[in-house]
Amino acid sequence: MRLLHVGPDLFRGRMCEGRSREQRRRNPRMDERQYLSLWRLSEHPGRDQRGENKSAHMNPFTYSRASDANQAVTEISAKPQGKFLGGGTNLVDLMKMGVETPPQLIDINRLPLAQIEELPEGRGLRIGALARNSDVAEQELIKTRYPVLSEALLSGASPQLRNMATVGGNLLQRTRCYYFYDPAFPACNKRHPGSGCGAIEGYNRIHAILGQSEQCIATHPSDMCVALAALDAIVRVRGPNGEREIPFDNFHRLPGNTPERDTNLAPDELIIAVDLPVIPFATRSHYLKVRDRASYAFALVSVATALDLDVNRKIKAARVALGGVAHKPWRANAAEKKLLGEKADEQTFRAAAEAELAPAKGYKYNSFKIELAKRAIVRALSTVTAMT
Repeated sequence: MRLLHVGPDLFRGRMCEGRSREQRRRNPRMDERQYLSLWRLSEHPGRDQRGENKSAHMNPFTYSRASDANQAVTEISAKPQGKFLGGGTNLVDLMKMGVETPPQLIDINRLPLAQIEELPEGRGLRIGALARNSDVAEQELIKTRYPVLSEALLSGASPQLRNMATVGGNLLQRTRCYYFYDPAFPACNKRHPGSGCGAIEGYNRIHAILGQSEQCIATHPSDMCVALAALDAIVRVRGPNGEREIPFDNFHRLPGNTPERDTNLAPDELIIAVDLPVIPFATRSHYLKVRDRASYAFALVSVATALDLDVNRKIKAARVALGGVAHKPWRANAAEKKLLGEKADEQTFRAAAEAELAPAKGYKYNSFKIELAKRAIVRALSTVTAMT
């Protein structure tokens, strides 16, 4: 094996330590790049030296570009196993891994669905399905009226990915469960219904503690969706029979006996927009993300919250949603009920957290997430309460 490097003296002379100056002069080219022989490398990387095929064939698919939403719906209706292509930041990865094998990709990037605009009669805000995550996060109306959404978007992925990723695609993100993402693991009910759930008895540090089933303990990975759950967003979709609205709490599904189904979106429906209702106290909101490193990491636990306080700091209304704990963004209804009418202090917040996590179930490697979620709820609520 030969070392390749891009500049002279990569090791700053460490390879010459212990040698005389005369010895170093004898090898003046020791810091140069060297040719790497390709001898014995197969012409066909998918085969071994005996010519046997060691990898699956590339999955063939067709590509088309839709000019309007009706054409996109018509095309997907003809091939319900096809996929819409927006930013592609998750779908393309899954195709490379062999997890997704759509027979057709329908490019929707030319559809006029990137708007961020106020709804008529002051009914809220509409975000087009093709609005890029970075644009939504930095939009002034989002930052002032729904700061929890801006914070959630900015905490996700990297700037490069946020510049590509779309709102519609973010809604449809698939779990990052190790057993789902790698086809080398045979047991995954989400990939192959009936094959079992490898995570239950396997390495389950990132997995669900709420709403799971014996069929699947995967978690939903999106940060944006946790904020949308707290904001009571509405997902607008278009299908062969026209448009319909899906309340956000009904958009994603718990695993139950059908973990292969992540959402209640029909195979022939296209997400066209997300509507945010008017919530005056959403200006007092916050997104807290607890993760292993400060950036480019999925949440172990996250909390989106907003509070409406009276002059005596009693809680008039509360919104709390959790991420990283369930198969879908988890609306913390028990915590919200516990908060109503109570004084906004740590004791109240802890009681609300205890109520929400009472049914939680941990596994060998993720039981720590139960206490972590409780503390995250208390911290997020305390941060919102301290806002002026």
